[in-house]
Amino acid sequence: MNSTSATLLGRLFQGDDEAWRQLDRLYTPLIRGWLLRHSITGPDADDLAQEVMAVVLRRIPDFEHNQRTGAFRAWLRIITVNCVRDFWKAKRIRPAAPGGSDFGSYLDQLADSGHPLSREWDREHDVYMMRRLLDMIKAQFEPQTWQAFQRVALEEAPAAQVAQELNISVNAVFIAKSRVLARLRELGAGLIEE
Repeated sequence: MNSTSATLLGRLFQGDDEAWRQLDRLYTPLIRGWLLRHSITGPDADDLAQEVMAVVLRRIPDFEHNQRTGAFRAWLRIITVNCVRDFWKAKRIRPAAPGGSDFGSYLDQLADSGHPLSREWDREHDVYMMRRLLDMIKAQFEPQTWQAFQRVALEEAPAAQVAQELNISVNAVFIAKSRVLARLRELGAGLIEE
């Protein structure tokens, strides 16, 4: 991972192979997990997740970030929905959606950015992505820096308490938090929406 590079999405547009591998490592497990929770079995989920990522790779030059919150995740959601539709058509299967409704209607709801199901996709995406990005950057920081960040930013402990626990100044706690958040914003630019 090149910490001085442009955003991951920007690097994809430039044909950066490492950016693609990073995107694949980030998104394939998310898509596969979603497919498994939504009536698609293990081997089919693997194949379909791979197909979604292949479509992303082919179509990334056509992606236009409209500067709206959630542009990439919405684009990915639509690609996923379309790949699932194609999958079921090819298999000539009409599965029941979670809750017993028609799967086609379920996919239509997922494609509709205003539908609660679509908003649930967005929430799952952001929570998952935040966890993955935190895991990716943790090794880039000293243990004390990470612990200060974790206690203040993730566990919402008071900075004075964390400073006392770690035997550092309150200012050092805020600097640790700031450094980790800056790296997280850099890596997550365009992937996690604020």
